[in-house]
Amino acid sequence: METYGFFVFPSQDYYGKELQKSKDLQTNVCVTLARPLPTFIKEALKCVHDDVVSRYYGCGLVIPECLETCWILDLGSGSGRDCYMLSKLVGEKGHVTGIDMTDAQVEVAKKHIDYHMKKFGYQVPNVDFIHGYMEKLGDAGLKDESYDIIISNCVINLSPDKRAVLQEAYRVLKAGGEMYFSDVYASRDLPEDIRKHRVLWGECLGGALWWKELYRIAEEVGFCPPRLVTASRITINNKELESVVGDCRFVSATFRLFKVPKKGPAERCQVIYNGGITGHEKELEFDASFTFKEGDVVEVDAETAAILQSSRFAEEFLIRLAAGRAPAPGGCCPAKVKEKLVDPFQLVEQLEAKDLAPKPAGCCGPKGCC
Repeated sequence: METYGFFVFPSQDYYGKELQKSKDLQTNVCVTLARPLPTFIKEALKCVHDDVVSRYYGCGLVIPECLETCWILDLGSGSGRDCYMLSKLVGEKGHVTGIDMTDAQVEVAKKHIDYHMKKFGYQVPNVDFIHGYMEKLGDAGLKDESYDIIISNCVINLSPDKRAVLQEAYRVLKAGGEMYFSDVYASRDLPEDIRKHRVLWGECLGGALWWKELYRIAEEVGFCPPRLVTASRITINNKELESVVGDCRFVSATFRLFKVPKKGPAERCQVIYNGGITGHEKELEFDASFTFKEGDVVEVDAETAAILQSSRFAEEFLIRLAAGRAPAPGGCCPAKVKEKLVDPFQLVEQLEAKDLAPKPAGCCGPKGCC
């Protein structure tokens, strides 16, 4: 087993030894995905070596937008599936670093570097893998403000010091940088018997953070408040584990955290998406609250405006102060700034209700428009 401080990681034995393939898992944590894969990501995934994909244990899709030439860090990169997808998407001028505490996983990832670089037609590798801890990125040689984006796929729950993870992420991100990550969250603070259960820990449930704690820790570290992107329900396929969990509920949720100046627009703004981001040319689903269509005027709160203005998305939007409230589409009533959705469990309920809702035959009801 791997030790960190006074905590003993069961993960070193669980991943790569007890878990030989992703099919060995006892929950659906690593197969939950609330959104369909975009075509360009499907194409990138097809290029990833089968050996790498078969050892994938992530819980969501962590491929943010606007990636060309970016420097990206993957916390808990495992066998390297997401790193290799990203290495194709950032292009030869971009770079991807994967860091993982599990020797066996790092060895699998390193083994296939040449294969992928030849597959992508790169003359020089744009990806590397490091054995180390996401709580101590400095020990692995990662310097301040050296990455545009950090991703993480279902590993922060395995850390005994989640605050240290976010602090280190904040440190190595450039100004305007983003942490885009998927992880498991609990409906409440977990009791000791769940947190110390070996299998539940290895299945990413025992270390799950109460979702409200993420908001508190992120803001204390210096990030803007988390932006909820998507979420899906986690089910347990084991009666014994269900009895231990009791009434605790779990979701897989994707959030984005931005390192942007506290200053910025102090008022709501109107933003217009210019379009053209690869894979999102006509529409950009920024988070669960905001979707931007090319050319449409959208009124946003000051915080959202500051993020768009100070991040890599700045060149993708026209941003102006909203002197007066814009009229609602198709009417004369003023449009209100949308209230941001923050609770992943509430989002899951909304998404599930939407999936179950009957689909109308036309825009005016079963008979269609007159």
